[in-house]
Amino acid sequence: MIKKKKVVIGFIGTQLDSGRGSGRWEKWRPTVALTQHEDIVIDRIDLLYSGQHELLLAQLEKDIADTSPETKVCAHQLDIQDPWDFEEVYGCLFDFARSYPFDTDKEEYWVHITTGTHVAQICLFLMTEASYLPGKLLQTSPPRRQTKANFGEMTIIDLDLSRYDQIAQRFSREQEEGVAFLKSGIATRNARFNTMIDEIERVAIKSKAAILLMGPTGAGKSFLARRIFELKKARHRLEGKFVEVNCATLRGDGAGSTLFGHIKGSFTGAMSDRPGLLRTAHKGLLFLDEIGELGLDEQAMLLKAVEEKRFFPVGGDHEVQSDFQLVAGTNRDLGKEVAAGRFREDLYARINLWSYELPGLSGRVEDIAPNIDYLLSQYSAENGQMVRFNKEAKDSYMEFATSPQAVWAGNFRDLSASVTRMATLADAGRINDQNASEEIKRLQRLWSYAQESGETNELDLHDYLDTEQLAQLDLFDAVQLQAVLAVCLRSKNMSEAGRKLFAASRSNKANPNDADRLKKYLNKFGLHWDGLRER
Repeated sequence: MIKKKKVVIGFIGTQLDSGRGSGRWEKWRPTVALTQHEDIVIDRIDLLYSGQHELLLAQLEKDIADTSPETKVCAHQLDIQDPWDFEEVYGCLFDFARSYPFDTDKEEYWVHITTGTHVAQICLFLMTEASYLPGKLLQTSPPRRQTKANFGEMTIIDLDLSRYDQIAQRFSREQEEGVAFLKSGIATRNARFNTMIDEIERVAIKSKAAILLMGPTGAGKSFLARRIFELKKARHRLEGKFVEVNCATLRGDGAGSTLFGHIKGSFTGAMSDRPGLLRTAHKGLLFLDEIGELGLDEQAMLLKAVEEKRFFPVGGDHEVQSDFQLVAGTNRDLGKEVAAGRFREDLYARINLWSYELPGLSGRVEDIAPNIDYLLSQYSAENGQMVRFNKEAKDSYMEFATSPQAVWAGNFRDLSASVTRMATLADAGRINDQNASEEIKRLQRLWSYAQESGETNELDLHDYLDTEQLAQLDLFDAVQLQAVLAVCLRSKNMSEAGRKLFAASRSNKANPNDADRLKKYLNKFGLHWDGLRER
């Protein structure tokens, strides 16, 4: 095991560290005292300062060299104009932390909070508590009685102690920034989605366990996985790369080789060693999208890699290691896959500690407007032209986009493509009523094609009816029931499903009760709304 170097990060004490002549050695100076402890060797001190303190810095470097020649001093000048301005000090420290080459494998960091203004000390505490400075707090104090050995005492502070809770609770800005980062700054309004993102932010920062993202295709699983990686990277929780693979593209013998690597000559065509994606993701994040598509052999190998951080490459006799964070995505019900014998129960248990279901766009209609604003802003930045809706066009498009007729079969991919088309065809950067009307017709055609191609036929009626019931169903009734159930599963409640199913006929009724009509239809087959959601 490599012994880590000890690195101290802290401010120069313009008062406490000062002193001239031989008398300075009779005085307790916090920064110099760090190097006077015989049982602790400080390998490097990163001294932060602002203003004109070059003379004091030179004196400290000389005195530290005299007391501890093995200690290297590195000075960092920060552009702090007012050391008592909290926002300014925090901002400068934040920039310093972002640019600092932390190497937590080889170095152990102690953040010295004895020197500097009270504002600087508080900011150092917050930066360490939020893991922007990936180390422990170090507090030093003068000797309790005057002696020739004026190096005083050193205390490593445990941030988990309850006496620091009140301070930490006063500053929730880091968590709010983390949540906004995961949502790309989109002011989402769906309460369920916002609650889920709040929890994911806390889990991403505090936990190394696997995360399972569930939801339909296009719901944003891949996008969220990358944002989780970027958030963890910013907080120094990860050092490696983001590696993404869609397991649906892995087939046959190549699946094991792609994930776990292979040894030269292990099979026909293996002309050289291949590390595999798991090793590429060492100390980073591996996103396995559509993990339910993996074969049972690959699932067994993945389980060992997740639990033990080691595995055998294809054709290899020696284990290799890889310590990666796993995020898995699926549009399948893995519980049902386990029951059907298509997914390993032990692997499902291992990746299901933190599981989140991303709702489809039709279940987040209140978030369509802020996402459109985000997509238009993104398009404008990429193409160097501001694009906006005029009022009539936006009203028309939003009325359709949030209506039961908008099924959003491809979820956010459909929305992104739709906005891109309108922005591209807009004249002078203005999406007009004609652009919106043509796009609505295009979406309706696309979704009708998807339905005609048998998209709803993927739903298995065996999950809802017994064998005797199915035997009594005509093909016409079976196809109709499949379509009805598909709409029910995409809807938040029975009323919404009813509005979608009876959108045309309800306009001819004085007092339409769509939920009751749907309830009676389901009852014909012995089905109930709550039972559908539990399957």
